[in-house]
Amino acid sequence: MEGSPSTGAAGPTGPPPSSEAARALREVLRIAGDTRAALARRLGLGATDAAAIDHLVSSPEPLGPVELGNRLGIRSASATTLVDRLVRAGHVARAPHPHDRRRLSLQVTEHAVGEVLEALRPMLVGVDRAVARLTPEQAEATAAFLREVADVMRDYVATAPDEPTTTRRTGSDPG
Repeated sequence: MEGSPSTGAAGPTGPPPSSEAARALREVLRIAGDTRAALARRLGLGATDAAAIDHLVSSPEPLGPVELGNRLGIRSASATTLVDRLVRAGHVARAPHPHDRRRLSLQVTEHAVGEVLEALRPMLVGVDRAVARLTPEQAEATAAFLREVADVMRDYVATAPDEPTTTRRTGSDPG
C-alpha cells in the first residue's frame, strides 16, 4: 500500500525499512545541518567559522589549530587563516595548552559563548517547551534513547575511513 511503512527487506535502491521514531530522528539529523547554517547567519559568520566554534565548544579536550583543521577537513594553512580571523573577531583566544606548554590551545571567548547562546535562545526555549510536556518516565526514556543513538553515531564516525572511498558505479557495467 502506497505511503505505508515497509515491513519487508529493503530493495537494492530503497531505504531500509524503519519505524516512525527512526524517520523522525532522521528528520532531526537532516535539519541539524540547516540549524548550524542558520546559527552562522544569525551570528554573521561563515559556515566554517561557526563549525569551528562548535568544535571548540563541544570538544572534551583542548584543540589546537592543527586538530581543529583536521576536524573541519581543511589544510593547515587554511586552519591558521581561520583561527586568525576568529581571534580578530574576538570569538577565539589562543592560550598555552594545559598539558603541553609547547603547544597552543584555542578557547572560545565568553563573549562568543554569550552571542551563541543568545542566537540559539529561540530554539532552546522551544526545545525546553517540548521536553516540559514529557512525563518524567518519557523524559528518562527519551534521554536514554538519544544517548544510545549518539553512541551509534560516534561508532559510525570512528569507523569511517580516513580517506574517501572510490565512487561505486551504479547500473550495469558497459564492458
